[in-house]
Amino acid sequence: MIKHPEFSYKPDDSEREKASNSYLMSLIAIMVGVPLPVANLLATGIFYLGNRKGPYFTRWHCTQAMLSQVTIFVVNVITVGWTLSIVFGSGELANTYIAWVITAMLINLTEFVMTIYTAIVTRKGRHVEWWFWGPLTNAVCKP
Repeated sequence: MIKHPEFSYKPDDSEREKASNSYLMSLIAIMVGVPLPVANLLATGIFYLGNRKGPYFTRWHCTQAMLSQVTIFVVNVITVGWTLSIVFGSGELANTYIAWVITAMLINLTEFVMTIYTAIVTRKGRHVEWWFWGPLTNAVCKP
């Protein structure tokens, strides 16, 4: 699920810190806007925009964090929308909804653990590629 390929150079301390912070932005946003799925995406997006022209190591990790937050955003928007439709009467509580909520919770929990792990390891200067978003980031972010 997570790979540790070697990066072509050793990033300096400021690069490692910014790369690590790109993952921490979404965790900090969770504390601020738990019921609002857009809070994580907004925090990560602002940090991404501020570092998109930075050194490759930082830019790469900001891009991976941003792409993962876009995916999580879609999952969470569907979950919140479906829940609101049930609460306000236009939807019904069905097995499909319960299965979706459990899946969404597992996706969010997995992403949360991966984010903490990646922030710690990236701060040490090691490159971390996530299973789905790593190859996608490689395609989008060029040296």
